[in-house]
Amino acid sequence: MRHLITPLDFTTDELEKLFDLANDIENNKSKYSKICEGKILATCFYEPSTRTRLSFESAMLQLGGQVLGFSDAGSSSASKGESVSDTIRMISAYTDICAMRHPKEGSAMVASTAASIPVINAGDGGHQHPTQTLTDLLTIRSLKKRLNNFTIGLCGDLKFGRTVHSLINALVRYPDVKFVFISPEELRIPDYIIEMLKEKDIPFEEVIRLEDVMPKLDLLYMTRVQRERFFNEQDYVRLKDFYILDKAKMKLAKEDMLVLHPLPRVNEISIEVDSDPRAAYFRQVKYGVYVRMALILTLLELA
Repeated sequence: MRHLITPLDFTTDELEKLFDLANDIENNKSKYSKICEGKILATCFYEPSTRTRLSFESAMLQLGGQVLGFSDAGSSSASKGESVSDTIRMISAYTDICAMRHPKEGSAMVASTAASIPVINAGDGGHQHPTQTLTDLLTIRSLKKRLNNFTIGLCGDLKFGRTVHSLINALVRYPDVKFVFISPEELRIPDYIIEMLKEKDIPFEEVIRLEDVMPKLDLLYMTRVQRERFFNEQDYVRLKDFYILDKAKMKLAKEDMLVLHPLPRVNEISIEVDSDPRAAYFRQVKYGVYVRMALILTLLELA
């Protein structure tokens, strides 16, 4: 039995097999429509989510399985003080696999040590979001046909953005990937990531103006400024619209640059960009279902 707590729990070779499976599912949905009959996925979400929770539920239902769970801590026994360890022990008696979202860093790891079923980290605080990372990697591989030799700009909330942190940690395992970090000073990338990149001798730069680096990017990964991570409302209001990607900025970009976003967006991508063929964020959502289907099958040892 194995779990997915960080993107690094799978080797790059294992990820290639996972992505091949996801692409096969994309092209042959009927082949996989009953493979999880009799299996149950638990979605234990201690924190609000639309895309991730529904993506997991859609993935399991499309595989022929069933789903049960809760969508916020208030509707679980956590509101009575039950620990994550006790909850997962209980869930293990009811289901075959669990996807867990929790606001506290390390919660998924704690759950995995107590569980007797595979645990998937569906996001833990500002720490990791590995299935979003798998979604991002599958999207890049499917649309760019490679996971190496490109320059990626990561823009917005780089301090609290768990999707950003997970994606960087995954991409450093591939050759010739260059990073451009675009953020206000208050939301710059954490020092531990900078130190890791320096130790691995991976090229990166930090800038404030998006316009200055648009022409050099092969990929632009936009993120929202996350209201729920701020302790000070005034800081959030001051920074929430710091970056807005619009048609004018897109004119500066390469013709084959892709724009990704983990969603939800607020104001950071203008809706006028949605019609641009380089806007890949809604295609990204579909890849998220396929990769979660592949992950469920892999962890249940059904493929």
